[in-house]
Amino acid sequence: MSVTIEKSRRTDHMAYMEGMEQIDPTVRNEVVAARESYDAASFGPGDVRRALSASSRGPREFAALLSPAAAPFLEEMARLAREEKRRWFGDNVYLFTPLYISNYCENYCVYCGFNCRNKIRRAKLNMEEIERELQAIARTGLEEILILTGESRKASGVEYIGDACALASKYFKTVGIEVYPMNSDEYAYLHKRGVDYVTVFQETYDSDRYEKLHLAGHKRVFPYRLEAQERALMGGMRGVAFAALLGLSDFRRDAYAAGIHAYLLQRKYPRAEISFSCPRLRPIVGGEGVQPADNVGERELLQILCAYRLFMPFAGITVSTRERAGFRDNVMDIVATKISAGVSTGIGGHTGEEKGDDQFEIADNRSVDEVTAAARERGLSAVTNDYIYL
Repeated sequence: MSVTIEKSRRTDHMAYMEGMEQIDPTVRNEVVAARESYDAASFGPGDVRRALSASSRGPREFAALLSPAAAPFLEEMARLAREEKRRWFGDNVYLFTPLYISNYCENYCVYCGFNCRNKIRRAKLNMEEIERELQAIARTGLEEILILTGESRKASGVEYIGDACALASKYFKTVGIEVYPMNSDEYAYLHKRGVDYVTVFQETYDSDRYEKLHLAGHKRVFPYRLEAQERALMGGMRGVAFAALLGLSDFRRDAYAAGIHAYLLQRKYPRAEISFSCPRLRPIVGGEGVQPADNVGERELLQILCAYRLFMPFAGITVSTRERAGFRDNVMDIVATKISAGVSTGIGGHTGEEKGDDQFEIADNRSVDEVTAAARERGLSAVTNDYIYL
């Protein structure tokens, strides 16, 4: 890892910057405390068996299912997870695709291809270019889209994102965003412009590790990022998504923290739709920073996915093109409820006029038709949307 900013020169990553909204820290404090106290090695086969046989599962059972002791029970976990998915979601798998509209970023995160120190082609689409991208995606039959930017308020202001989302709502029934964390009034503004849900990756819930990975920029502020989902719900968003970037720190503790984070907010905001993503660290363009750790294999990833399903069976689970096609095909039959398709992580990639570099390398390049066919081969219905605005 290349660190060019000495620790003594770095800002306090726990201190809010000017303009950042501060809210009740109760949930944040409980999540951090839960992660710190989680001891995966303390669970044994008996704990796992009790978790698997429970009629409902709380944090204790979730902790057991994430532990190394649960690894020999993976087949049983997958069987139960599949039953729970059928119970809550039927034979459906939802399709969507991301649209990157800007890759400018003001943060220095050593593992990310968009970081401000990385020498990549920077680009930002104007509204005409965004509309052409949206039209190209809409022609594939998709009805749900996720709008993404690099984390730069200067290059991709809230109004710019709002205009893009309002445009997207002309072509898509569901619009989500994965952009920089905002204040609750800004989320409320974007909700009025057509945004339904907000995804924020915490990257790692390990505060010390977070400080070493995020060397500069607004993203460096650990508590502001961890509270983003709650501010989004305060702003009226229908749903929020949670994730740790697996491979940055102890993945079991981070997966546990993401689950507890979602659990606590769901209890505080019962109307909220909850979903999880389980991204693993991928190689980046021009990357000299953190490379993927070799400690989160596909078996471990499947264990985490199944643990989420058994802990919060009604929650959505998204598996992105970071994972290879064969793995995605298997997990959409077992546990995943949403799969991306026809993906480009570059700027302008959907019209064949790419202006800016990708954020990371994807592992599944299949088109929407190819992913749809794969779902049907497994007896699943590939659903593009089931929401209706009144």
